[in-house]
Amino acid sequence: MKNVIISNSTEETLEFGEKLGKKLKKNTLIALYGEFGAGKTVFVKGIAKGLDCTIDVNSPSFVFMNEYQCRIPLYHIDLYRIDKPENILNLGLDELFENQGICVIEWAEKATGLLPAKRIDIKINILDNGNREIEVINR
Repeated sequence: MKNVIISNSTEETLEFGEKLGKKLKKNTLIALYGEFGAGKTVFVKGIAKGLDCTIDVNSPSFVFMNEYQCRIPLYHIDLYRIDKPENILNLGLDELFENQGICVIEWAEKATGLLPAKRIDIKINILDNGNREIEVINR
């Protein structure tokens, strides 16, 4: 199923992420796609809020993954600094895909072919007017 919304602000992107976070169940993988500044980390902050996280979510660009203890554990992964797909395998992400938490991967295009077929793809595009088009595809 495919769903597209338009976000007119950072707050709306955060709110949409929060709404999604409230609906998520254990063992869910979310693959995030979007250019720099599209709002991927803002969206993850919203998901964390929807999962009742009490700690501030930050981009894990330099550590690859942050784990947050929420109503359901949240694993926030950033693959931006990965240059070869085989390096992703060395991170042990496959174990996270089979756990009882929520796994959100920024720059998921770097893991093409390595992600499980069952996942939620979220593509955030910056529109000409600065708004965001957020496309959600349930696979």
